[in-house]
Amino acid sequence: MRGGPGDAERRQRWGRLFEELDSNKDGRVDIRELRQGLARLGGGDPDRGAQQGIPPEGDTDPDGGLDLEEFILYLQEREQRLLLLFHSLDRNQDGQIDVSEIQQSFRALGISISLEQAEKILHSMDRDGTMTIDWQEWRDHFLLHSLENVEDVLYFWKHSTVLDIGECLTVPDEFSEQEKLTGMWWKQLVAGAVAGAVSRTGTAPLDRLKVFMQVHASKTNRLNILGGLRSMIQEGGVRSLWRGNGINVLKIAPESAIKFMAYEQIKRAIRGQQETLHVQERFVAGSLAGATAQTIIYPMEVLKTRLTLRRTGQYKGLLDCAWQILEREGPRAFYRGYLPNVLGIIPYAGIDLAVYETLKNQWLQQYSHDSADPGILVLLACGTISSTCGQIASYPLALVRTRMQAQASIEGAPQLSMLGLLRHILSQEGVRGLYRGIAPNFMKVIPAVSISYVVYENMKQALGVTSR
Repeated sequence: MRGGPGDAERRQRWGRLFEELDSNKDGRVDIRELRQGLARLGGGDPDRGAQQGIPPEGDTDPDGGLDLEEFILYLQEREQRLLLLFHSLDRNQDGQIDVSEIQQSFRALGISISLEQAEKILHSMDRDGTMTIDWQEWRDHFLLHSLENVEDVLYFWKHSTVLDIGECLTVPDEFSEQEKLTGMWWKQLVAGAVAGAVSRTGTAPLDRLKVFMQVHASKTNRLNILGGLRSMIQEGGVRSLWRGNGINVLKIAPESAIKFMAYEQIKRAIRGQQETLHVQERFVAGSLAGATAQTIIYPMEVLKTRLTLRRTGQYKGLLDCAWQILEREGPRAFYRGYLPNVLGIIPYAGIDLAVYETLKNQWLQQYSHDSADPGILVLLACGTISSTCGQIASYPLALVRTRMQAQASIEGAPQLSMLGLLRHILSQEGVRGLYRGIAPNFMKVIPAVSISYVVYENMKQALGVTSR
C-alpha cells in the first residue's frame, strides 16, 4: 500500500469515498452512513450491502464503525478478493468480461441464463457503453455492494449440509472462498452433523421399521406398517424401536468428514484451486467422494443393519456384535452388500443433483429479481423433492444391500449374490418386492427434514455461523 504512485492514487480515492460516506464528519463510517451512501450511489440493496460493508473482522474497535485506516484496510482486502474473482470470470484473460463469460460463469454453477439476462447483468456494471466490463468497472461496482450473483447462489442454495433424511449419498455442498477463509465451513459441517444426529434419533422407529420390512416382508406374510410395529414392540418393547440408532448416529461424523475431504481433493484434481465445478463435474466428484467414504465406513453399515434387526439378548452391544460376526463369518462379512451400495450412489446422487439443480434453476429464472435467497420453504421443498426422487431411483439397490447384509444372520435364508438376490426377489414377488419398506421411508422424510432444519439453524446460531 505504500510508496507506489498507484498506491497513493488508490488511498486518495478511498479517502474521498470515506469523506463522502462520513456524513456527520465524526471521522467514522457506521452502518447508517454506509446505508445512506449506498442509496445515494445507487445499485444493489442498501440494507444488505451495508450489513456486508462493515464486517466485524474489519472493525478493530468494538464500536460499530470504521475510522479511515480501518476503512482503507477493509477496502484493500476486498479489492484483493474482487481481483481474484474478476480473473476467474475473465476466462480468456483479455482483461475484460463479456456476455459469453457471464453466461459461462453461471452455467458452471448449474444456472442457465439467457443472452438477454446476461446482457442485463453486464449493462448494470458497464459505464462506458462497450458491453464489456473492465477491472475498474468491476471494482467500482462491487467494492461496497454485495457480490450478489456468484457467491449468493453458492451461499443460499446449500442442500446436503441442511437436510438429513437418513441417507448420506448426496453430493457435498460447495463452500465459497470466504466461508473457507473464515472457518465457517467446518462450523456448518458440525451443525449439519448435530442436526443429522437429532433427526435420525427422532425418526429411528420409522427407520427400523423400514429395515425390518426390507428383510422380513414378503408376498406370503403380507407384513404392513402396523403389523411391523406391533411385531417389534411385542418382541422387545417400545425401547426396541430405537435399536441400531446409536451406530447410525455414530457414523455421521466420520462419513461426513471423509466425504468432504475426498470431495475437496477430487475437485482440486478436476478443476484446480480457483474454479467452481460444473454440475456434471460435481456429480463425478461427489459420487467418487461418496464411494470413498462408503468404502471406509462400510463395516459400520453392516453393524447398523445387524443391530437394527437383532432379537432381544442376541448381542450385548456394538463390540459384541462385531466380534460375533468376525468369529462366525470372517472379515469378508463386513463388506456384504458393498457392491449394490456403491452402485446405488450413482442413481441417488445423479438424480438428487439433477432434480435439485433443475428446481433451483427454475426458481432463479422466475423469482430471483432482487435476491438469490429462496427462503426456507422453497429451499426445504426443493431439497426434499430431489432427495426423495434420488431415493426412489436407488431404493431397489438399497433393499438388495440390506438383505445381503442381513441374510447370514437369518436362519434358512439363501446366501445369494447381488444378481442372484435380484432374480430371487423378482421371481418370487415381482417388481413390488424391490420396494418393500418404502412406505415408512417416505413417512420419515417430512419429520426428518423439519427436525434437521430446526436443529441446524439453532446450531448455526450457537456456533456463531454468520448469515447474510
